[in-house]
Amino acid sequence: MSDKKADTTTVPPDAPADGPLLLGSVLDGTGGAKAVSWAEAQRWIQPDKGSVLWLHLDRVYPDLDDWLHDSLNLNEATADVLLSNETRPRAFREGDSLITVLRGINFNPGADPEDMIAMQMWCDGQRLITLRRRRLQTPRDIHAELASGNGPCSAGDLFTALTEQLVVKMNRAIVEMNERIDEMEDDEDSEVDELLTEIAEIRRNCLALKRHMSPQREALLLIQRNPPSWLSEENLIDIRETGERLERYLEDLDVSKESALVLQDDLNNRAAARMNQTMYMLSIVAAVFLPLGFITGLLGINVGGMPGVESGNAFWITVGMLAAIMGLQYLIFRKLKWL
Repeated sequence: MSDKKADTTTVPPDAPADGPLLLGSVLDGTGGAKAVSWAEAQRWIQPDKGSVLWLHLDRVYPDLDDWLHDSLNLNEATADVLLSNETRPRAFREGDSLITVLRGINFNPGADPEDMIAMQMWCDGQRLITLRRRRLQTPRDIHAELASGNGPCSAGDLFTALTEQLVVKMNRAIVEMNERIDEMEDDEDSEVDELLTEIAEIRRNCLALKRHMSPQREALLLIQRNPPSWLSEENLIDIRETGERLERYLEDLDVSKESALVLQDDLNNRAAARMNQTMYMLSIVAAVFLPLGFITGLLGINVGGMPGVESGNAFWITVGMLAAIMGLQYLIFRKLKWL
C-alpha cells in the first residue's frame, strides 16, 4: 500500500467495530452457521466441502480494496465494481467466480422507495462476500434464518436466498404505491393540487424503480445462461422464478404508472370542469348586471336634461324598472337553459 493511500484513508465515524465486518458466518451445510470475527475470516481456510464462509462487509471501510486484491486475488477492475458507489445491476463471471451487483428497496427511516440500495456479491463456491454502503435488511434476514438453523446450506443456496429476498421486498413498495393510488381515486376531500403533487411523485418513483429493476432482470438472465458450477439445478430454477417475479413487478410498475397517469388526467379534468363552472357562473352574473350597469351608468351622468331629476318618485320608478329587467333576463336565461 502506498504512503499516499495511507495518508488519505480514515475510518468512517459509523464504521463497524470489527473492521469492515458487519456479519460473518461459516455455514455448516445443514441450515445453521457459526459466527466468525474479522480476524478469523481473514485466516479462514475451507475445512471441508460443506463449509461456506459468508462475510457481509461495509464497503466504505478503508483498505478494503487491498484485502480484496490480496485475499481474493481480484484484479483492479473487479475490485472497483465491488467497491463502486455508481452501481448499475449486472452480473459476470471470472472463472468459476460470480460477481453480481443487485439493488434492493431502501426501507431505512426517511428514505424514498426509489432510492434503492446496491449490494455487491462475489462468490467462488467456498466464500461469498457481500458488500453494501447503507444499511440493508435482506442480509440480516438471512443471517437470522441461519441463527435459527433454517438457513441456506450451500453457497448456491445462500446466493439464491439473498437474490430472492432482495427482489421479494420490492413488492412491498409497489403494493404501497398501488394502494395509495386507489385511495386517491376515492379521495374527495384533499385539494387537487396536493393530489397532483403526490401523483407526480409516484410516477417519478415508478420510473426510478424501473430504471434499476430492468437491468436487474437482465443480470438474472445472464446468470441462468452462464452459471458457475457451484449453482445447482435447483438454484437455477429458483433464480429463474425470481427473474419471473421481477418481470411481474416490472409489469405492475407499468400498471401503477398508467393508473397514476389516468388519475392525473381525471384530476386535471375535474379541476378544469370546476374552473369552467366557476367561469360560467361569473359570466352569467356579468350578463345579468351588464344592462343594469349600463342603465344606472347612463342615469348617473351629470348633464342637464336628465329625466326625473325633479320628481320624488323617479328613484323608485328606476328601481322597479331594473327589477323588471332582471326578471325578464331570468326568464330568457331559463328558456335558453343557461340557468
